[in-house]
Amino acid sequence: MEENWYSRTELFLGKEGLNKLRRAHVLVVGLGGVGAPLAEHLCRAGIGEMTLVDGDKIHESNRNRQLLALTSTNGRYKTEVLAGRFREINPEIKLHICTEFLRDEPMIDLLKKCHYDYIADAIDTLSPKVFLIYHSLKMNIPLVSSMGSGGKMDPLQIRSGDISDTVGCPMARAIRKRLHKLDIHAGFKAVFSSEAIPEHAVVPTFGEQNKKSNVGTISYMPALFGGFMASVIIRDILKGLFA
Repeated sequence: MEENWYSRTELFLGKEGLNKLRRAHVLVVGLGGVGAPLAEHLCRAGIGEMTLVDGDKIHESNRNRQLLALTSTNGRYKTEVLAGRFREINPEIKLHICTEFLRDEPMIDLLKKCHYDYIADAIDTLSPKVFLIYHSLKMNIPLVSSMGSGGKMDPLQIRSGDISDTVGCPMARAIRKRLHKLDIHAGFKAVFSSEAIPEHAVVPTFGEQNKKSNVGTISYMPALFGGFMASVIIRDILKGLFA
């Protein structure tokens, strides 16, 4: 087999598996500590088309955990930096960039704009997160959603499963409560940790768009959540290929 940037993936998945990934279109909403490594894992695996959504710029406080956060990228839009990385990884990738905080009608328009094989929800604020989940389910688009990685330290307590099976996660509890009011009790995959969050790790914040509090975070946990989400997406896209 000729050596190229995807040769190790082809060796593992075969041409059919690699072609399945090349034909797939994944929407990733949220490009922070979870979403950026998740999206990069998908890019490096060979996903051929991606829509990247995030309205935020890189901040100093992101550098403890976010893939894109460097002194040289401070103040730049996350979508811009990530798109540049992806074109250097796979020059043939088809990218759609949306540098906005989406909610309500613009988010519905985005969901209707293209055919998505999968949606990755890495939004860290509740209202737009629930909105995206609700409308993705109504449109029958497969979705995996990240619950809270902040305040967690033990990788062995990270799990993936249906939202109805989530335990030990305040974000998951709040999402379930809101979705129950919309008559949704199950039907999408979530990545979560059952580890308890220490009280000292949560502090109130003011002046940040869509945020009411920050949770202390260790470097590796958001990226591990992103890895779990990428695994869910890739395995579902390839389902049936490996019996």
